[in-house]
Amino acid sequence: MKTLIKLSYAIMICMLMSSVTYAGNQVGTVIYVITRASDGLIYFTLSGTKNGSPACAQISYWMIRNENSDAGKRQYAMLLSAKVNGKKIGVSGFNTCTRWGDGEDVNDLQLLD
Repeated sequence: MKTLIKLSYAIMICMLMSSVTYAGNQVGTVIYVITRASDGLIYFTLSGTKNGSPACAQISYWMIRNENSDAGKRQYAMLLSAKVNGKKIGVSGFNTCTRWGDGEDVNDLQLLD
């Protein structure tokens, strides 16, 4: 029984790691940030090469997943700060395109410089 439980945990960990592995990531300076009044959508692009994008996100822009959440507001503020100050930023995705059909949802941002 304990072996079966350990095997179940190992399978779950592998599944979680595989979904993270294929999420997009990118490092660069903010080229542009667009905020739309019609639906509140916030999306942006970075310099540099985007890697590991899911099949739905073949275009190189990123989507703030929920601009009304506390996390979305903080991500937007970080983007604006990086743009204004010319700092590099790192982004990794959720491996999903829920906010818009061809742009990957942002999971986290890192202010690098």
